[in-house]
Amino acid sequence: QVQLVESGGGLVQAGGSLRLSCAASGSIFSINAMGWYRQAPGKQRELVASITTGDSTNYSDSVKGRFTISRDNAKNTVYLQMNSLTPEDTAVYYCNVVLRRSWRPDVNEYWGQGTQVTVSS
Repeated sequence: QVQLVESGGGLVQAGGSLRLSCAASGSIFSINAMGWYRQAPGKQRELVASITTGDSTNYSDSVKGRFTISRDNAKNTVYLQMNSLTPEDTAVYYCNVVLRRSWRPDVNEYWGQGTQVTVSS
């Protein structure tokens, strides 16, 4: 089994910053990619940012220049530094990990439990 533990969400005023963390543990052979998604009330879940093993990153247009994704491969942990937050960033943020559990090429996808980020105006 694989567990994802998220932390770092909370309430912040507009213009403030938060840092999310997501640590993966359990039966992990290698991690292909890690990322963050978010879902606001009444909206679909959307990709915020992702990062591959080679540190190639991808950001949604709405967060480019404000959010930074990074990972610590030794700790199987992904981070999301969020700066210049606006009320439009309010959502539940979910960690996403694509990994291999053995030498076989099969990959599995896992989701964190979600952490609430609320930005007040």
